[in-house]
Amino acid sequence: MQGLITKSTGSWYQVRSGDDTIDCRIKGKFRIKGITTTNPLAVGDVVDFDMEPEQGTGIITNLHQRKNYIIRKAINLSKQAQIIAANLDRALLVVTLASPRTSLGFIDRFLVTAEAYDIPACLIFNKLDLFSDEGLEILADYQAIYQHIGYPCYSVSALEGTNIDKVQELLKDKVTLFSGHSGVGKSSLINRLLPNLDLRTHMVSEWSDKGMHTTTFAEMFELPQGGYIIDTPGIRELGVIDIEKEVLSHFFPEMRERMNQCRFNNCRHINEPGCAVLDALEAGEIAPSRYDSYLSIYNGNDTRA
Repeated sequence: MQGLITKSTGSWYQVRSGDDTIDCRIKGKFRIKGITTTNPLAVGDVVDFDMEPEQGTGIITNLHQRKNYIIRKAINLSKQAQIIAANLDRALLVVTLASPRTSLGFIDRFLVTAEAYDIPACLIFNKLDLFSDEGLEILADYQAIYQHIGYPCYSVSALEGTNIDKVQELLKDKVTLFSGHSGVGKSSLINRLLPNLDLRTHMVSEWSDKGMHTTTFAEMFELPQGGYIIDTPGIRELGVIDIEKEVLSHFFPEMRERMNQCRFNNCRHINEPGCAVLDALEAGEIAPSRYDSYLSIYNGNDTRA
């Protein structure tokens, strides 16, 4: 039998096959078949499984080839990776400028990861209802940085329902990953998109201004207008993994389009003469925050929140 993994709880997977959802586990040997991540399977994977006699549960026997997937460094295991989700049409990062604040560095590491795994990404700026006039100016500055290099940006209020229709249109007939810090309002946004779901939400901690985890496991939900969204646990930190320094600039669109203009083919875009990237930075054509993120990841300082 063939099915789609719609929820992963670590040792068990919910697999949708036709109109049925079956709890499945994997064979012991499956774990070591050339898969080095902490989780061999993820939400969005297409798998084959056999039903266990008289159990009502299944054994996953085969993983179909993935179109793509997105990973992050495993928590407390910096050299290992965790697959967040597979077979995605888009990755959507929910961003807040306060309560809690999403740093530009975090946004950039997410976008670099999406670029590296060939997943189109966009940014959803939530909590529009909290913005002062000064906050709206900062929002405009943030959005200008990313729209300039080709990333769509949307401003919404999950609390008040502002611009939710634009997000609904964005998701139609697509498989979309929802990600972001804990507390940015992912669950509230998904509840707006799927009112019958009633996902649990939590207030942001007052003393730390950090969100508290309300989503424990990745889970896929079907949208009434067609398509799926994959809700993921809130990310406190995001480390970029498996990207060699020599190709890092390929995953910054504003650097990628200038690489062939550098004097040296192996230009690192750090202090080389005749570097088109540095020239563009000096001319104000590349945002200093983006270049700072490039240097941070290049030098291995890539796990800050």
